[in-house]
Amino acid sequence: MANTDPIADMLTRIRNGILVRRKTVDVPASRMKSALALALKDEGYLQDVEVLNQEAVQPTLRLTLKYDRDGESAIHEISRISKPGARIYTHSKNLTSVRQGLGRMIVTTSKGIMSGHKAAELGVGGEVLCSIF
Repeated sequence: MANTDPIADMLTRIRNGILVRRKTVDVPASRMKSALALALKDEGYLQDVEVLNQEAVQPTLRLTLKYDRDGESAIHEISRISKPGARIYTHSKNLTSVRQGLGRMIVTTSKGIMSGHKAAELGVGGEVLCSIF
């Protein structure tokens, strides 16, 4: 069965992996999901991103989740903002902070997928993919 929202599927797999304290989560790979995972890694929410079976028809992304010494996840809340039926676009001036600056928005722009903070610095807006805290 075809997945109508692969980004939401990826975020749900991450959320479920955190709930059961998994070390890694495997996700079917695509360029957008790879870029999103790298943005999450750059912001410090994931420990590592690895591509498995690159020669296969459908490669797999292995996301290593990040936990502190007490076993607390770096991700407390992750939610999809823009959906296939209701796309949410914003200007760089309107990129709001998540949880009073403790969280981040992930935005897809003309310069690639990046955090809302970085997009505001570059002066570019775009589609708000998700928010993470």
